[in-house]
Amino acid sequence: MVYCTFASLFIAQAYGIQLSLGQEITMLALLMITSKGIAGVPRASLVVIAATLPVFHLPEAGLLLILGVDHLLDMGRSATNVVGNSVAAVIVSKWEKQLQAGEPVAQAQFG
Repeated sequence: MVYCTFASLFIAQAYGIQLSLGQEITMLALLMITSKGIAGVPRASLVVIAATLPVFHLPEAGLLLILGVDHLLDMGRSATNVVGNSVAAVIVSKWEKQLQAGEPVAQAQFG
């Protein structure tokens, strides 16, 4: 969500388009809703940004400005998502007392 918002704002600045604070907050709210679940889908952020640009009358060609760095940023988003999901799974398993401290995950008793 933050990446999509920053990318959209970058495109607006690159084209010299001034957005009001209200438009920026509306963009943040719109992207908060439309960007759910994109962390697990490669290049999904480009689709969300491409759909958002016309709503705020920003040129769709600006998407080409972020195309070069999106691949690297996408790998970072995916890695962060995987680490976050892994940590959450370990915390929940400890909370449910399914994983004991010091016990390897492969030998944990589930069920």
